[in-house]
Amino acid sequence: MVEFHSIFLLFIFFALGLFLINIFTSIWAYRDARRLGHSSEYSLIVLIATLFFPVIGLIVYLIIRKDT
Repeated sequence: MVEFHSIFLLFIFFALGLFLINIFTSIWAYRDARRLGHSSEYSLIVLIATLFFPVIGLIVYLIIRKDT
């Protein structure tokens, strides 16, 4: 039988991993927007959108990225 503490620890590591992936993809999107020559305001909006809406924000950025 698996103890509750082990399951809780696994959940914490999983949540931490998702949080780190969110941070890394947000930083990548910000740097990519800057590299493509967008303004700093646009890049900041991309950063905020991917931080607060991780999956949807990244998908929308990847779609919009192709158009500009």
